[in-house]
Amino acid sequence: MSAEFILETRGLTKEFKGFVAVNQVDLKVQRGHIHALIGPNGAGKTTVFNLLTKFLRPTAGTILFNGIDITTEKPAQTARRGIIRSFQISATFPHLTVLENVRIGLQRGLGTSFHFWKSERTLDQLTPQAMELLETVGLTEFADLVAVELPYGRKRALEIATTLAMEPELMLLDEPTAGMGHEDVDRVMHLIKKVAANRTVLMVEHNMNVVSTIADTISVLQRGQVIAEGAYDTVSTNPLVLEAYMGSAETELQGAHG
Repeated sequence: MSAEFILETRGLTKEFKGFVAVNQVDLKVQRGHIHALIGPNGAGKTTVFNLLTKFLRPTAGTILFNGIDITTEKPAQTARRGIIRSFQISATFPHLTVLENVRIGLQRGLGTSFHFWKSERTLDQLTPQAMELLETVGLTEFADLVAVELPYGRKRALEIATTLAMEPELMLLDEPTAGMGHEDVDRVMHLIKKVAANRTVLMVEHNMNVVSTIADTISVLQRGQVIAEGAYDTVSTNPLVLEAYMGSAETELQGAHG
C-alpha cells in the first residue's frame, strides 16, 4: 500500500442475517485529506464507520491503517493507533465544565484515564493544553460553562476539541453539522477545515454544501456499495448518484454552491 493512503479497505462486507449492509467496499483515504462518505438514508455509511472503529466485525474484507492489517483488532487497540471517532449525538459529559471535558480527553496521555480517584492537582497540569485546544475550536470564553448549557453548535465544537485531545491521526466525524442552523454549520465547517490542516478527516455528512466546500474526495454509497468516487464536481453530475438520490437531491447536489 502506498504511504499516501492512511486508510484502505478491501472488499469490506457486513451481512446481518442475510441482509448485506456493506457490500465489497473498497476505500482509499488519502493522508492529509478530508474524505466524505455520502449517500441516501440506509446506504450503509454508519455501518462502515462501525466497522472501521471495530464496533462491528466485518463478514469479509480487510481494513488497513498505515499499511497494517487492523481488521481483527478490538476498538481500544484501534483507538490507540489514532483512529478516533466523534459521534453523531454529542458525546460530552453534560454536567462537567467545558474545560473539564477537554481535560478528560487529555488524561489519556497521562495514562490515568480510569483513575477517577486521582486528585484534582493531577488534572491541573493539563489546563494550559486544554485551554489551547479550546482556543483552537473557539471556545475559550466558554471554559467555565457547564457543557449542558452550551448552545448546540458549540457542543459540537467541544466534541471536536475532546476528539483532538486524544491526538487522532485519523478523525472520523459522524454527521458533524446535523441539526444545525446556517451560522453553526458555517462555524463547524471552518473548524473542520482548520483541524484538518495537519491530520486526516473521514466524515459522514448529509449537508451537500458542507461536502462541496471542504471535501477533497467524496465516496457515494448506495445499498452498501460505492457507486461513485472523486471530487464534488465529478460525483455531483454522475447519473448513478443523481438516480440514487431519486431526483429529490438532484437540485440539492447540483445547487450546493448556489
